[in-house]
Amino acid sequence: MTTTAPLPHRRASSPTRRSPVVRVARWSATHPWRALTLWLTLVVGAMALMAVVPTQSMSDDDYGVGESGRAAEMIRDANLESAPGEVVLITAESGVLERTAADQAYESLRAGAEGIAHVDAVGPPTWSEDRSAMLVPLTLEKGVDDLDATVEALQASTAEVAEGNPGVDIAQTGGESIGTQIDERVGEDLGSGEARSLPITLLIMIVAFGALTAALIPVALAFSCVLTAMGLYAVASALIPDSGTVASVILMIGMAVGVDYSLFYLKREREERRKGASTIDAIEIAAATSGRAVVVAGVAVIVAMSGLFLTRDTVFAGLAVGAILVVAVAMVGSVTVLPALLAKLGRWVDRPRIPLLWRLNRRIGEGGISKRLIRPVLARPKTSLLVSVGLLLALSAPALGMKLHEGTIDTLPQELPAVATYHDVQRHFPAERPTIEVVARADGNATEVGRALDDLATRAQAEGLASDAEPVAVAADGRTSVLRLTAAGADGEQANEDAVSELRDTAGPAAFDDLGRVEWALGGDVAATMDSQDNQRGALPLVVGFVLLLTLVMMAVVFRSGAVALLTTGLNLLSVGAAFGVMTLVFQNTWAEGLLDFTSPGFVVDWVPLFCFVVLIGLSMDYHVFVMSRVREGMRRGLSTRLAVEYGVRETASVVTSAAAVMVSVFAVFATLSMLEMKQMGVGLSVAILVDATIVRLVLLPAALVLLDKHLGSLRRPERTREVVPAA
Repeated sequence: MTTTAPLPHRRASSPTRRSPVVRVARWSATHPWRALTLWLTLVVGAMALMAVVPTQSMSDDDYGVGESGRAAEMIRDANLESAPGEVVLITAESGVLERTAADQAYESLRAGAEGIAHVDAVGPPTWSEDRSAMLVPLTLEKGVDDLDATVEALQASTAEVAEGNPGVDIAQTGGESIGTQIDERVGEDLGSGEARSLPITLLIMIVAFGALTAALIPVALAFSCVLTAMGLYAVASALIPDSGTVASVILMIGMAVGVDYSLFYLKREREERRKGASTIDAIEIAAATSGRAVVVAGVAVIVAMSGLFLTRDTVFAGLAVGAILVVAVAMVGSVTVLPALLAKLGRWVDRPRIPLLWRLNRRIGEGGISKRLIRPVLARPKTSLLVSVGLLLALSAPALGMKLHEGTIDTLPQELPAVATYHDVQRHFPAERPTIEVVARADGNATEVGRALDDLATRAQAEGLASDAEPVAVAADGRTSVLRLTAAGADGEQANEDAVSELRDTAGPAAFDDLGRVEWALGGDVAATMDSQDNQRGALPLVVGFVLLLTLVMMAVVFRSGAVALLTTGLNLLSVGAAFGVMTLVFQNTWAEGLLDFTSPGFVVDWVPLFCFVVLIGLSMDYHVFVMSRVREGMRRGLSTRLAVEYGVRETASVVTSAAAVMVSVFAVFATLSMLEMKQMGVGLSVAILVDATIVRLVLLPAALVLLDKHLGSLRRPERTREVVPAA
C-alpha cells in the first residue's frame, strides 16, 4: 500500500546559470510592455500579410506523382491538356422531358453563357438513351489561373435560366463547380469550428481555474497563435500551396496545443504563488519546469510533423507546414508573452473568481481524485499493466482490417448542389465517368504511334477496360499523341483500377514494344488516384520509422534514460492503435452514420491515418513529458519510485485533465463538420487523446514505471545546469 508523502524540504536556490527558457521568461516578466508589444506586432503583422498575400491553392500540376504525374507533364509540355469544362443537366419535373421545352432551355443557356468571360464554347446538347435528360457541355478557356469568377457567373446564369423555365429542372455541375462549393463549405466549416470550439474551450478553462481572467488568457493566446500561423502560412503557400484543408488543421491543432501550453505554464505559476513565491520567482520556477516541458513537447510535435516531408507529396507538405507553424508560434508565445501577462496581472490573474467553482477547486485540491484512482494501480502494477494493455490491444484490433482509399465523389457532402447533380449526370449519362489517358511521345513515327493508340482503344473497349474512347489528339509538332478513354465503371469502382493495371501491365506494352524508341505513360483520374495511394504506401515505412526514431532519441536525451524512451514509444503506439481501431469501426460500418451525420464509404480516406499518426505521436508527448518531468522532480528530491510516480500523477492531474478536455472537445467539434476527412480526423484524434489522458496516464504509465524501477536510476541524476528549484 502506498502513502502520500510530502517532498523533502528544499529551499529555492539562485541558479548560477539559467537555461535559455528561464532567461527569456525572466526578461519578459521584467520587461512586460516590450514583450507584449513585440507579440502584438507579430500577430498584427501576420494578419496584414494574410490580407495582402492571398493563400495559394494547389493546382492540378501539384497533385501529380508516379507514372500518372509523368503522363500529365508530357501532356502539358505538348499543350494537349483537356480544357476545363462544366455541364448543365436538363430534366423534367414529371420524368418525361419534352423536346420543345428542352430546346428552349438550351437556347437560353447558350445565350447567357456566350457572353461570360473565359467561356470558350457551348457545345451541342446530348440526349440520354431514354430521352429523359439533356446534357449541355460548357467548355472554358485553357490556361486561366482562376476560373472562380467565371464559374460563379455561369451558375448565376444557369439559375436565371432555371427560373425562366419552370417546366424543367436545370442544374450545373463539373470539376470547377464542385471545387468552388467545396471551398465555400470548408470556409463555413472553419467558421463553425471556431464558433463552437472557442466557447467550449473557454467554459472548460473557467471550470479548471475558477477565475475568469485565468480562463481567458489561454484561449486568447491560442486564438492569436492561430491567426499568426495562418498569416505566416499565406506567405509559405507560395512554395507549398494549400490543398484546401490547411486552415482547418491550423485551427484544430492551434487551439489544442495553444491552450495546453498556456495551461501547463499558468497552472505551475499559480501553484508556486500559493506556496509563497513572489510573482517573478513563480514565473521563473514555472519556466524552469513547465516552460521546459512545453518546449520539449513542442519540439516533439514539430519533429513528428516534419516526417510528412518524406512523402514528397504536396498535400502532406502543406499540412506539415501549417501544423509546424502553429505549434512553433504557440510554443514561443507560451514562454514569452505569457510570462509578461502574468507579471503585469500578478495576483489579479485569479480575479474575478467564480465563487462556486473557486471553492470547489480549492476543496478538491491538486490531484484529489487521481490520488484515489492511482493507488490501486500502484498496489498491483502487474495486473494493472496486463489489463490496460489488453484493453488497448482489443481497441486496436479492428485497425488490422482498415481499408484505405482516396476521397471520391461519395466522400464529399452529398447535399451540395453540384455533387447531387454530378450523381444525376452519371445516372442519366454513364459515359460521364473518370478518364484514363494514354500519352506517347516519339520522333519520326507519329503515324505508327497513332495507329498503335487506335488499336489500344479498340482492344480496351472490346475487353471491357473502357466504355468509350475519343479520337487520338496529336500535338502541333507531331511528336506527342494522347488517347483519352472513358472508364468502364463509375467514380471509385474497383473495375477502373483493374483496367488501369491491365493497360499498364499488358495492353500498353503490347501496343508500343514493337515501335522502337517510344516513351509512353498512362495517366488520368483513375491512375492518379492509384499512384497517390502507392506513393503513400511506399512512404509509410519511412515516415513511421523517422518519427519513432527521432522521438525515441529525443526522450533518451531529455530524460537520459533508454527505458523511458522505449516506454514512451510503446505507449504512443498503443494510443495510435486504439484510435485507428475506433476509426475503422466507425467509418467502415454504418452504425454511426446517424450519430455523426455521414454516409459510410466503406473505407478511411487514405491520407487521414498517416497524418493522424504523426500528429498523435507529437501531441501524446505533451502529457507524457509533463507527467514524467514531475516524476523526475520527485525522484531527484529523494522519493522512492512508487511515491515519485504518485507525486507526479497527483501534481499534474488537474492540468492534464483540463488540457485533455480541451483537446478532446476541439477535435470532437471537427468530427461534427460536413467534410468526411475532418470527421475521420476529429474522431481519431479525440479518441487517442482521451485514451492517452486516462488509460495511459492513470494506469499504463504509473504501472510500467513502478515495474521498471531498477532501470530508472538516471532520473535521479541532477541537471547539468542548475535551475530554479521550487520550495516544498
